[in-house]
Amino acid sequence: MPDTVYRNALFFDGTGCHPVIADIAISGGRVAAIGPSLDWDENAVQVDCTGLWLMPGLLDIHTHLDLELELAPELPEVVRHGITTVVIGNCSIGVTYGHQRSPGEDPVVDCFARVENMPKPVLARVADRCTWTDSQGYLDHLGSLPLGANVVPLIPHSMLRIAVMGLRQSITRPPTKRERAQMERLLDAGMAQGYAGFSTDALPFHFLANNPHKKRKIPTQYASYRELAQLTNVVRRYGRVWQATPPKDDIIEAVRTFLLTSGRLFGRPLRTTVLAAIDLWTNRAAVTMCLMLSAILNSRLLDGMFRFQVLSGTFRIWSDGAINPIADEIPELRALNELEPDDRAGRLRILDDPQWIAAFRAMWLKGRTGWSIARLRRLLRLEGTVLTRRLADMKVAECPLSLWRGETLQYPYHRLRQWQATRGRHGAVNPEEAVFFATFPNPIGDDAAFFIHLLRRWDTDLRWETAFANRNPVTLKKLLFNPHTLPGFNDSGAHLANIAFYDGNLRTLKIAQPDGPWRVAVAVHRLTGLPAGFFNLNAGVLKVGAQADLCVIDPDALRRWDPEKTYEFVYRSAFGCRQVINRPPGVVRHVMVAGLTAWTDGDYTRDFGHTAFGRVMRAKDHPDERTLHA
Repeated sequence: MPDTVYRNALFFDGTGCHPVIADIAISGGRVAAIGPSLDWDENAVQVDCTGLWLMPGLLDIHTHLDLELELAPELPEVVRHGITTVVIGNCSIGVTYGHQRSPGEDPVVDCFARVENMPKPVLARVADRCTWTDSQGYLDHLGSLPLGANVVPLIPHSMLRIAVMGLRQSITRPPTKRERAQMERLLDAGMAQGYAGFSTDALPFHFLANNPHKKRKIPTQYASYRELAQLTNVVRRYGRVWQATPPKDDIIEAVRTFLLTSGRLFGRPLRTTVLAAIDLWTNRAAVTMCLMLSAILNSRLLDGMFRFQVLSGTFRIWSDGAINPIADEIPELRALNELEPDDRAGRLRILDDPQWIAAFRAMWLKGRTGWSIARLRRLLRLEGTVLTRRLADMKVAECPLSLWRGETLQYPYHRLRQWQATRGRHGAVNPEEAVFFATFPNPIGDDAAFFIHLLRRWDTDLRWETAFANRNPVTLKKLLFNPHTLPGFNDSGAHLANIAFYDGNLRTLKIAQPDGPWRVAVAVHRLTGLPAGFFNLNAGVLKVGAQADLCVIDPDALRRWDPEKTYEFVYRSAFGCRQVINRPPGVVRHVMVAGLTAWTDGDYTRDFGHTAFGRVMRAKDHPDERTLHA
C-alpha cells in the first residue's frame, strides 16, 4: 500500500506530454501508481494538490556544489527550489581527487577562489575535509553523506591534470606521452565507476588565486587539442557527457575544438554541453553565432550531439568594489582582483599609480567618444567585453552613503557635476553628500575619474549590481526553448556574494506559464526528462517504478512572483559568510526525494539534513544503476 498519495494534481510527467489531472501514489521510495481517483490506504499521508502542478524533481545541470556538499550536504537552497538532482565537477574543477595538497600548493583554494569567487577560508575548510585520493574514494565519501538531493559527479580536467602532473607542472609545461596515458587511465577508471562525464574549461579569464601562480590560468587551459581529443575519446566510448566552455576570443579554435562532438568525423557523436548561449548587451551577435554553431554541429552533415546551456533569467551580478565574476576579463580590473580581499592598501597603491590610471581610463572610455572602429562597435553592440562601462547600468546595493542605495551611479555623478559647477550651491541632496562631494577632484572631468575615486574612498564597501546579459525577455524565451540548447548555467554553489541563480529553473516555468499548460509541459521536459536523457541518468520522468523525486508548484504564487524583487543577501552559517539568494515566496509547496518529504509548507522536514534523502547518481548504464532500477 502507498506511503503517500498526491491527490488531484495537474500532473506533468517530464516527457513533454500534455498534463492531466491525476493522483500519484508513492510506496517504498518509488512511484507505485498514477491515475484518476486512486484507491489508497487510510494510513497513507495524503497531499491535496488541487489547483497545483506536480512534476518530476528539477535538474540543475551546472553547479559548483562540490564545495557546499562538504559543509551542508543537505543542500538546503537547492531543495527548497524544487531541485532534486544536481551535476557537480563542472568547469574542470572539483574535489574528485581529494585536497591534492603538496608542499607550497593548495589546488582546491587556488583553482576555486577566483574562478568561482569563493572566500579562501571557506575553501580551506572544504579542502581540510577532502581526505580521499582517488575518484572511487570520492564516490564512497559522497555515499556516506546525508545528501539532500541526488548528486551526479563529473571528472574535472584541471584536477585530473594536477593528480598526474602536480599543480606547478600542469601549468608550466606540456604533459609527456606517459602522463597523457595516465590521465586517460584515470578518466577511464572514472567512467567505469559511473561518473556521468568529463569537464574542461577554456574561458580566458579563469586564473589561479595563490602566489606564485596568480598570473597563470587553471590547468585545463594549458591542454593541447591532442590532449583534449585523447581524453574526450574516452568519454565518447562510454557514451558520457563532455561539459566545456569556449575559448571565446578565438573563434577558429572554438570551432575546431567543438568539432569533437561530430559522429561523422569521429565515428560516434560525443554528448557535449557548453557554457553558454547568453544575450550579451555589449555583443548582440554572440548569441546568434552560438546558435548557428550549434545548428551546424548538430546537422546531418556532422552528426553531433551539442547543446549550449542557457541561463534562465537576467544575468545580474553583484560587485564588491572591483571584485566580481567578470573582473578578470579586463586587465585593469584583474590587477585589483589579484589581491586578497582584505588588501585595501595594495589596491589603493594600484589606484594611485599613474600608469594604471591611464590604462583604466583608456579601457573605460574606449569607443565612448569621437569616431573610430571602437566607437562603431559600441554603437552596434559588437564589443569584445561583457562589462557595459555605463554608470546607468551600475546600481548601488550598499555603500557608506545610505541615500545612494538603490540608485544607479549616474545620478550621484550628475549631482556631483552640478555641485561642482555651482560651487556647492546646488546638487548635493544633504550635507553628508556635500561633504563627500568635497573629496572629489574638481572638476571631476568624466565618469572614469568618478568611478576611480569611489574605489579609492570606499573600496569593497561600495557594493553594486549590474545586469549585462539576457535583458530582452523575448530573446531569452527563444533561447530557452531552442532545440539546440538546455536550460542550465545556474552556477549554484559558486560566486556566493555575486550571483543568485538557484531559482533559474523556476524562472523557466514562469516564462512558459503565460502560454498555457502545453508550454509549461515543454518547459518541465526541458528541466527534467530532457537533461536527464542527455546526461544518461535515471531521473527526470515520473512513471510507475521510477524513483519518487518530485516537486509541487503553486501556479498562482508563480504568477505573482517577480524574480527581480526577491533577491536577498543573507548570512549562511555553514559558510561563515554572506550569500546572495533568491527565494520565491510560496512557489514550491512540496519536495520529495526518493520517497522522503524534504520540504513542505515552507519548511524542511525533521529528518532533513540528518539522514540521506538523495544518493550518488551514476550513469544509468552503470551496473549499480541497472541493479537499482531492475
